[in-house]
Amino acid sequence: MVSVAILAAVLSATAICLIFLGLHRLMASEVDIAARLGSAPAPRRQQSLEQRASPISAKMDRAIARYDFASHIQRELARANLRMTVSEYLVANAACIVGLAALALIITRSPAGTLAGGVVGFYLPRLYIGHRQKARLKAFNYQLADTILLIANALRSGYSLLQSLELVSREAPEPSSEEFSRVVREVSLGLTPEEALAHLVRRIDSEDLDLMVTAINVQHEVGGNLSQILDTIAGTIRERVRVKGEIKSLTAQQTLSGYVISLLPVGLGFILYLMNSKYMMQLFSTEKVICFPAIVLPICSAVLIVLGFMAMRKITNIEV
Repeated sequence: MVSVAILAAVLSATAICLIFLGLHRLMASEVDIAARLGSAPAPRRQQSLEQRASPISAKMDRAIARYDFASHIQRELARANLRMTVSEYLVANAACIVGLAALALIITRSPAGTLAGGVVGFYLPRLYIGHRQKARLKAFNYQLADTILLIANALRSGYSLLQSLELVSREAPEPSSEEFSRVVREVSLGLTPEEALAHLVRRIDSEDLDLMVTAINVQHEVGGNLSQILDTIAGTIRERVRVKGEIKSLTAQQTLSGYVISLLPVGLGFILYLMNSKYMMQLFSTEKVICFPAIVLPICSAVLIVLGFMAMRKITNIEV
């Protein structure tokens, strides 16, 4: 009992230290716009940033930048519109792992519960980032047809492409206005419109946006009536959005059934564990039932539940 309390205290203290380290890193650092855009920063600006940043933060940034996963994490944070560096995200993720592991240890007082809390803490920030990405992408796709029509009308009235994008950044709702304002800002910092639009496609993983940017690039190379091309693309996108809405309404019941059927055994098992923990923990023992350990039963059940859920999601996920 004493060892469990000591371990819980150590994990809680570590989580608190990591949280304060992340807050200090977030408040002490300044965002270098040139570095985020991929352009060469000014030497004086870079030196001032390194002098203001703490030695630990600077070392973490330099050490993490050498690995391939740093660029992947940075791209995911940009798609979720989270203004965090990779080191800040890793510190927050470590704090979440240790904090939930300590909380699970205090509640369950078992190594299995502590491990489960750590696993949940590891995946919780990723689920949050994925949720923000999906919500932002969904909002952007629903606004894209109106945004393209706004660009096409601005081109007809005599605006240039850059002026049309600037008009979108002022008139369009979020998140379209913010993303196109980044494009305009990147062009004003020295990037070509093609490079700025390529960065936009990298931040917003949308097939419709990729179609629009490809049409703009092709028109820039071979010429043509860009406003008419954008009108055609906007009509296509509107039709796709309408069909997707109909499919989503028709498959809503099947999607909900997949979640209910998949979560029902998990919830029932958790309720039985709260009612009689000794009875449920027999499933996680190494005692042999007939010819195999009892722990094989929950493992196989979890695998089958995941496979069934993936199969139902695959059936209801109709591409348009």
